[in-house]
Amino acid sequence: MKIKFMYNGIKIDGKLYKAFYSFGGFNTPEDKETITIYRKGYDRTPAIEGLFCENKTDIQTDYIEEDLIRVRTSNKHYQDVLAAFKKQDAKRIERGNKLALKYPGLYKKVEA
Repeated sequence: MKIKFMYNGIKIDGKLYKAFYSFGGFNTPEDKETITIYRKGYDRTPAIEGLFCENKTDIQTDYIEEDLIRVRTSNKHYQDVLAAFKKQDAKRIERGNKLALKYPGLYKKVEA
C-alpha cells in the first residue's frame, strides 16, 4: 500500500481521499502537538498501518459521522502529516491573501 499525505487529503494507492488537518487543541502535554485528520465525505478510509480511524456512526439512530484520525508525535507518520498540515496552512494563507486583494474591505492580508 502506497500512502502519501497531501495538503488536501490522503492519497492511497493513487486514489485521493479528501481531508483537512487540524493542529493541537488538546489539554494533555503529550497531545498538544497532535494533528487530527478530518475526512470529507462518508466513504470509509482504507486501513493504514499505524493509524486508527475513528468513526462513531450509528445507523439505527440516523447519526452519521465522517472519519477522523488523530496522529500523535510518536506516530511513524507524524512528520509526513505535519508537512501536509503546513502545506495546507500555506495554501489557506495564500488563498486568503488573494481574497484580501480582491475584496480589501472584507479580508485582511495575513503574513505567514
